Amino acid sequence: MHDIWNPWHGCIKKSEGCAHCYMYFLDKQRGLDGSKIYRTKTGFDYPLHKDRRGSYKVKCGEMIRVCMTSDFFLEQADPWRDEAWEIMRRRSDVIFFLLTKRPERVKSCLPDDWGEGWENIFFNVSAENQTRADERIPLLLELPFKHKGVMCAPFIGEVSLEKYLSTGQIEQVLCDGENYDGARPCRYEWVKRLRDECVSHNVTFTFCGTGRRFIKDGRLYSIEGSELQSQQAYRSGLSFKGKPMVFDLRDGFGLPIDDKYRYKPHFREKCQTCGMRPACNGCSDCGKCTT
Repeated sequence: MHDIWNPWHGCIKKSEGCAHCYMYFLDKQRGLDGSKIYRTKTGFDYPLHKDRRGSYKVKCGEMIRVCMTSDFFLEQADPWRDEAWEIMRRRSDVIFFLLTKRPERVKSCLPDDWGEGWENIFFNVSAENQTRADERIPLLLELPFKHKGVMCAPFIGEVSLEKYLSTGQIEQVLCDGENYDGARPCRYEWVKRLRDECVSHNVTFTFCGTGRRFIKDGRLYSIEGSELQSQQAYRSGLSFKGKPMVFDLRDGFGLPIDDKYRYKPHFREKCQTCGMRPACNGCSDCGKCTT
């Protein structure tokens, strides 16, 4: 996917949500060990890659998800993180989506010139159940970031965010079920309650996928394939667009970038019923789709 930047790969399992980690599963299929952490070779500086015309491949205004096969604040990545921050500093015209299960490490890992936060960083914590929500979100709220969100994935236990949403700091909540071997069930009523809390505070809520095991009205559904899971999430009608997130992006000279010059995602026909669409960077035009 063109909206993912993995400067390093591999991770150490941290909590209940890691029990059936998709990265570990996929690495195992390739005969690899997901606990082996290494700096990626050709992908480390991906946001700086240019095309034949000398233009950045990652366009101004795109949102790039960082470390989707690791954790940006992993201790083993400490030697590489400053260089990654420098890349994000240089691409002040791009939004970087950071997600962590280690918010307790974040403060000590920020750049010296961080101040109240960089406008192009969207910081998120994982909250797979209420215990982890109550452990991580208070830390999220205390940290100096201008944009904050929560990802309830894999959604393996009911979560209430009411007291955290009421602070006005959380701009987006993402929700997704669990996949691959050993997938634990996600319940419709958990998703509905979380969505209703977001609606009451005008916070964007995206139901990305049901996961492989989904319970509704007391019935367990086995939903095989991420595409079908995403379609079922879309058909539920639970996603909600709340108050817009506004990122004050700047060019290399520190000047504000007008909205008309920012990347506008476009989608193909098959994307119209995808639950991930509200949080997606759009089609990369890789040529694999015909519709």
